[in-house]
Amino acid sequence: MGVEVKNLPYQCGLDAAIDVVDGKWKVLILWALHERPRRFGETRRELPGISEKVLTEQLRELEADLVVHREVYADTAVPRVEYSLTEFGQELNEALAPLGAWGQRRLLKLAELDESERELSGVASSASG
Repeated sequence: MGVEVKNLPYQCGLDAAIDVVDGKWKVLILWALHERPRRFGETRRELPGISEKVLTEQLRELEADLVVHREVYADTAVPRVEYSLTEFGQELNEALAPLGAWGQRRLLKLAELDESERELSGVASSASG
């Protein structure tokens, strides 16, 4: 069945992976960090709608999962923190790319279906009027 780790509730690698990206914001955070390291505020601006509290929690969880690295620059005039993907995080982002492509195809299909429904309802309303 794979690698067994004591005290972890996973049945297979897939549920262990999904646990890391579970939730609305984690995959979006990974996407925001995929090009280069970012400071907290910059990351937040990339993700409209996320609160500081949630971003902080999600970054901490991703750091604990060895996917995000937090670098503190305390020796500068204005101390700053940057977040970046670890090598493990980059691998995860690459693994998510096919899922993102599938999601894009799904959105196109839903848009086609929506357009078909609008055309059908337009035909129905003109036929009854």
